[in-house]
Amino acid sequence: MTKRIGGARRKTRHKLAKNVRDKGKISLTRYFQDFKSGDKVCLSAEPSVHGGMYFPRFHGKVGTVVGKQGKCYQVKIKDVQMLKIVLAHPVHLKKV
Repeated sequence: MTKRIGGARRKTRHKLAKNVRDKGKISLTRYFQDFKSGDKVCLSAEPSVHGGMYFPRFHGKVGTVVGKQGKCYQVKIKDVQMLKIVLAHPVHLKKV
């Protein structure tokens, strides 16, 4: 068996980096925002919060909230032709 090199944040230096003006503490309203099933959301990662982050391939995609699983939301997105369900913490979601 070969050993896998890197993890989910591999090769994401620019994609998961903050602007200089955006650095610092995140707002609590964004951390505790609430969504209902059927809401349209955009996947935009908050790099300072590692928990509940989706795979970086889905960065910038728009999907619909299907349900809730613990603190995270289930978001249905279309990846090329397949429909996929991604788990994401509300910090990493923006309402469209």
